[in-house]
Amino acid sequence: MNTPQNLRYLKSHEWVRVDGNIATVGITDFAQDQLGDVVYVELPQVGRTVSAGESVAVVESVKTASDIYSPASGTVIEVNDDLEGSPERVNESPYEGGWLFKVELGDLHADLLDAAAYEAIAQDS
Repeated sequence: MNTPQNLRYLKSHEWVRVDGNIATVGITDFAQDQLGDVVYVELPQVGRTVSAGESVAVVESVKTASDIYSPASGTVIEVNDDLEGSPERVNESPYEGGWLFKVELGDLHADLLDAAAYEAIAQDS
């Protein structure tokens, strides 16, 4: 399981990378592995205001569909359009090319985890 130390995590298996006032969001390597082959990603609309902990996207795999919760409050400023034609990028590169959306940061979720705490939760899943 790849869990970068520089990211923060939700128990529901989303990651967030904060750069200035921009939060980039995706699902973890553990989550993509558990889902199996991702076949479709429903992303939020650019300009949508989201709250931390709110369901804002859906990732569908050959096994199931999963709601994706935002680890940050703010306004969606960009979505990963590459996923429309290549949803498998979520499996191939969950922390780089498979990111889902970016939020102009308001607040971060109060219950974000560091990498060690997330790994402990993921191993118990």
